Amino acid sequence: MKIIQTAIPDLLTIEPKVFGDDRGFFFESFNRRKFAELTGLDVDFVQDNHSRSAKGVLRGLHYQIQHPQGKLVRVVLGAVLDIAVDIRKNSPTFGQHVAIELSAENKRMLWMPVGFAHGFVVLTDTAEFLYKTTDYWYPEFERCIRWDDPTLKIDWQLKTAPSLSGKDAQGKSFLEAEFFR
Repeated sequence: MKIIQTAIPDLLTIEPKVFGDDRGFFFESFNRRKFAELTGLDVDFVQDNHSRSAKGVLRGLHYQIQHPQGKLVRVVLGAVLDIAVDIRKNSPTFGQHVAIELSAENKRMLWMPVGFAHGFVVLTDTAEFLYKTTDYWYPEFERCIRWDDPTLKIDWQLKTAPSLSGKDAQGKSFLEAEFFR
């Protein structure tokens, strides 16, 4: 496993060591001891989620204001542009974001600690997205920031309008959002 720093120090790109031959491949997608050794973080994941989406589907930018979740995300089919926005009010990188392509091909993962809003857009015909979370989903505490917020200036690399859920279409502006202290 190799850790790659991003522009926001707390967000980590993880490249697993992949063993492959003409039969296929094998890699450890998570090893708690190795993760702690390389990052200094001992995380306890309590929930795994799996979503499938079509090309052009954009999900996000989501977070939970109470029971916040750290997330380890990866793609097992297709490719997405994954976005994490720092919404920790006291952070030196508050309001900044990182965009990274995650795909079944590159097998990269992104670690997002508590305090980030998260979203992704599907770049291929379909994508299957897996994420481990450090707390459970509580719909009453879920919040959404508009994907196209002018303050954030996120380049989603879209050629056409994305497909959004009703909830995502009603996201709040960054300036109206609740933040972490």
